[in-house]
Amino acid sequence: MRQPAHGGNLAWAAALAGCPPDAILDFSASISPLGPPNSAIAAIKSQIGNIKHYPDPNYSELRLALSHFHKLPSEWILPGNGSAELLTLIGRELAQLAATILITPAFGDYYRTLAGYNANVLECPLSLVSQCGLGGFPGHWSLVIDKGQRTKDKGLLLNNPHNPTGKLFSRDSILPYLEQFTLVVVDEAFMDFVPPNEEQSLIPVVQEYPNLVVLRSLTKFYSLPGLRLGYAIAHPDCLAKWQLWRDPWPVNTLAAAAAIAALQDTEFQQQTWAWLPPARNQLFQGLAEIPGLQPQASAANFLLVESQESTSQLQQQLLKYHQILIRDCLSFKELGDRFFRVAVRQESDNQRLLTALNSVLSGEWRVGK
Repeated sequence: MRQPAHGGNLAWAAALAGCPPDAILDFSASISPLGPPNSAIAAIKSQIGNIKHYPDPNYSELRLALSHFHKLPSEWILPGNGSAELLTLIGRELAQLAATILITPAFGDYYRTLAGYNANVLECPLSLVSQCGLGGFPGHWSLVIDKGQRTKDKGLLLNNPHNPTGKLFSRDSILPYLEQFTLVVVDEAFMDFVPPNEEQSLIPVVQEYPNLVVLRSLTKFYSLPGLRLGYAIAHPDCLAKWQLWRDPWPVNTLAAAAAIAALQDTEFQQQTWAWLPPARNQLFQGLAEIPGLQPQASAANFLLVESQESTSQLQQQLLKYHQILIRDCLSFKELGDRFFRVAVRQESDNQRLLTALNSVLSGEWRVGK
């Protein structure tokens, strides 16, 4: 079976580990371990009888819920079949420009959608120098793009917090680029994990900039990746054009119901913001104490870790001897075989990973071979 480019491929991992998929402890996909919320599960059950009908093609109730959540008119919001579908629409838009500035290392789906429309890509690399803050939280970073690349005929595509590094760019450092690029796309798939008093979302200014598109995901924070649900926030004229480019019912009835319930679940949201910092700190500190590993500070629910050993070999050994899956970074060409990424999970799971890493890197796994 071909090695996956994305995390979360439990079928591949189970085949390598020689165990059932549900026996794998998955650190490769950055999904919250706290969900799905009970409210979302209840909403799904309540809508089972409606799967015999087509969804509302306008997704009026879902857009209204998102409208209340973000305090925006509903016509500024477009639900999609995960952010992957919306990225495909955006790729078509960006390909019409002279070039797209891509902040790297970059999420692989950005290359997929840009290549699919033969877009001209100009890469802008980030510094990978570790700046460890308290508990692995780095504070806000400034986004700096070379002056020679800033021209009005180009687009800019980035994610914030950045994947795979976990860096959180300040809103103020991004705002100037809205005046310098034709189209600016900010993928905020992990912004929900940043508490409201620290988050740097550009959603509050989206109505001021017709060239700004913000992408959000409901699958990571609420643990609903199997439902495939994301949304774009942008000028209504832009969203109306995208509607003409895509299938009429991209979001299924059960996904829409789960999203509406999850958005209203303030207790789950507060629980997540209270859980993440200490859990991330535990994992960060544990990784930093293992010889040969250097975790990067992160504002998201994952950590990027530099390793002195081959991370593809480390991944295979963790699977074979401990049934644990980490995310190698081979799909990020700037990182290669010396970095891996791990999601933050519950304390007992984090400790199991740390124990396994200590065992593998110290050579204990060889005993009894």
